[in-house]
Amino acid sequence: MKIKYSRESIDDLQRVVEFVEVNNPYAARRIAIDLQDGSEKPRQFSKIGLPVLNASDPEVIRDLYINNYTVRYLITEEVIYVLRVWHNKENKKNL
Repeated sequence: MKIKYSRESIDDLQRVVEFVEVNNPYAARRIAIDLQDGSEKPRQFSKIGLPVLNASDPEVIRDLYINNYTVRYLITEEVIYVLRVWHNKENKKNL
């Protein structure tokens, strides 16, 4: 399976890394690596994340938790789309 990143998820990752980088560049780099590596896990195990119960089809929209972050993704037959990335303390309404 292929992994594709939405423009929003790329922007999210950049926002998260830039926020942490101000105080701790090493931690920002580590977070970026962890999120990118973790986002690849659904390639082998597409249903590794938890179903998003309020989604129209919870079996195909899932949340993968990586440390203090959530990666939301969509499963299709050939591609997994990473939709959004956020810190678990962030207000999802602002995303």
